Amino acid sequence: MLKFALAGNPNSGKTTLFNNLTGSTAHVGNWPGVTVDKKEGTYKKCAEPISIVDLPGIYSLSPYTPEEIITRNFILDEQPDCVINIVDATNLERNLYLTTQIMEIDVPMIIALNMIDEVKKSGATIDGKTMEEKIGIPVVEISALKGIGIDLLMKRAYEVCKEKRKGTTVLKNSALSHLINDVKIALSGSGKVDNPLFHAIKLVEMDVLEKEAHKELIKLVDDFKETFDDDVFGSDFEAVVADSRYKYISANFSTVLTKPKSDDKGFTKSDKIDLILTHKWWGIPIFLIIMFAVFHLTFSEDLFYLGTLGIIPDNFVSLKGTIFEGLLGSGAVNSPGVILFNFLDSCTGALNDIIVAAMENNSQWAVSLVSDGILGGIFSILSFLPQILILFLFFSILEDSGYMARAAFILDRIFRKFGLSGRAFLPMIMGFGCSVPAMINTRTLADENERTATIRVIPFFSCGAKLPILTAIAGGIVMQFGVGNADVITYSMYILGITVAVLSVMFMKNTTMKGDSSPFIMELPAYHSPQFKNLMLHLWDKVKHFIKKAFTIILASSIVIWFISHFSWNWEYLPEKQINESILAGIGQLIQPIFTPLGFGSQLKSFGWVFVVAAITGLIAKENVIATLGTLAATISSGFVANEALGGIDSVTQIINATEITIPALLAFIAFNMTTIPCFAAVATAKAELSKKRFNYTLLFWLAVSYIVGSVIYITGSWWWSVFIFAVIAFVTVIGIVLKNRYKPAVKKQKENN
Repeated sequence: MLKFALAGNPNSGKTTLFNNLTGSTAHVGNWPGVTVDKKEGTYKKCAEPISIVDLPGIYSLSPYTPEEIITRNFILDEQPDCVINIVDATNLERNLYLTTQIMEIDVPMIIALNMIDEVKKSGATIDGKTMEEKIGIPVVEISALKGIGIDLLMKRAYEVCKEKRKGTTVLKNSALSHLINDVKIALSGSGKVDNPLFHAIKLVEMDVLEKEAHKELIKLVDDFKETFDDDVFGSDFEAVVADSRYKYISANFSTVLTKPKSDDKGFTKSDKIDLILTHKWWGIPIFLIIMFAVFHLTFSEDLFYLGTLGIIPDNFVSLKGTIFEGLLGSGAVNSPGVILFNFLDSCTGALNDIIVAAMENNSQWAVSLVSDGILGGIFSILSFLPQILILFLFFSILEDSGYMARAAFILDRIFRKFGLSGRAFLPMIMGFGCSVPAMINTRTLADENERTATIRVIPFFSCGAKLPILTAIAGGIVMQFGVGNADVITYSMYILGITVAVLSVMFMKNTTMKGDSSPFIMELPAYHSPQFKNLMLHLWDKVKHFIKKAFTIILASSIVIWFISHFSWNWEYLPEKQINESILAGIGQLIQPIFTPLGFGSQLKSFGWVFVVAAITGLIAKENVIATLGTLAATISSGFVANEALGGIDSVTQIINATEITIPALLAFIAFNMTTIPCFAAVATAKAELSKKRFNYTLLFWLAVSYIVGSVIYITGSWWWSVFIFAVIAFVTVIGIVLKNRYKPAVKKQKENN
């Protein structure tokens, strides 16, 4: 099968093009030896199927990051049949820098001039035909977002791949052309090197990989340095090469681009929007309002605050229990997320009833295993799937529209005061999706201390796996105690996670990880409307991932939890209501006292250990927390109808009744699970990204932070006057850190003077 590689800068639309080409055939793995995502799929509209490989987004082929090394080695060693170089047409000069490097490799290539619709929309024009003539590489104008020009691109790429191509360089008229040619001849003469032009240029740049591979030619470059005189760059040949590339790009392609229309002040439409959304004072409040709106539309049971205002008449409320069950809340209108949650919850409940009815002649343990162990665990999680998808739909819209890049920009002002750059916020906000790729993305951070601090706080940005915990507990609080709103509680817990992250970074940057923040320079993409197809592909990936986990890790965990909660230490099957004699109860009761300061320890009734067990199973996968509660709810609730599968919120309500846990303890339970050691996959990623010593301290950090945060929430929620005690402790801690930071440099300076 033919193999095409997609190469381009970050945010050039490469992933959007990949999704357009591959659709449902795409699958994600890891590159050998590293945890960087490897995306592959199949394009089926050509004369023969083509394997598409989405290479990591990079700015150059220099070996400074794992992504650059992966892309470079793939093109050089795997020798794809064609490289499709995605170029952001709205940032032509910057994107063509990578193009001039790929051109130097002996590989067929074609340029996909992406976002051409945005160029035209802004009033600018690009002459693709003239550009193709000047650069000597086929150029096709496309819009990956709108699906424009995709078939033509693949048709021309298929034609290009049938012809061999020798590398060419834009440096043939540079001051180093003579040296490059000499090194190329030497490499070609050895007969052992493919792509001699590319390797020659990299060796002239004194690329670390080339120096190691061709030590015998280093002297040739060094001798030339002694005769070379450059008033600007001296003998820094890498800088000379980079300058030559940009001069060529500017001289040859400025004529093919006409600038976009702007007003008298030089502002484009995106600039005018940014005057409001990235404003010094309004930017952050607007960000918080947008985030609240997202959570309100996803979790609220009073969408338009009609219930709060008492606008809905009683006769509408009485329709509850009919076809309007999922639409109407307690005298209010539910949000789209709650409506879909109620619908799916009703479906799973009906399905469970059908299955249990079909098994009425089976033994009690078999019915319990299916209803409580299998269906109870899976259904308690699946009911949250609609809300998870709606939340990620909103996040995808914000990201694809270009707003999330602005969020990083405006938050840089705050983060920099706490020792982090806005660049660190990008992987952090990825944590809302999954901690694993978020931790991997910290490789873009140059400072090791900043990178470690960011990895440690990424799990505090609650991922989709933690969403059922927040939603189920918040729903249980509202349903059982009749206080608050589920969306407000959920939103507050997300804000709590961000706040804990900021405070943790402040503490680390002022104690164990001192240092200056790295500079943050980012190019804000133009605003554009997200494409429906692209959004649906994002959601489909989430559905596949969620369903796969539900029917593997969560299913296995639910069965294990059911088994050890229904058998005693003597391996005797326990009838209903005797769970306190089970293996699971023994383990939970042994550990339970440790969590007394968090509110779900020894102070709870006999079944209180279920919260401890749920938190421990969450270390495997955070979805297990609610799945575990769903599995155990049937057994411990005195008011429960046997063998009836419960949704996540119903399970929590049953357990609240059985344990008499308080609201502060429930909030502490949420906070503990949000900030403690994340799932096994995230832990494994952190281990791969950090040194052994830093990883061990990271595990201790997660445990300490979650225990402290949970304890503070429970104690202050239970005894309001304890706020003053914690305020004094915080004040003394801050003063101690300040004095230490002032005293230590003074002592060091005194020792140096002596």
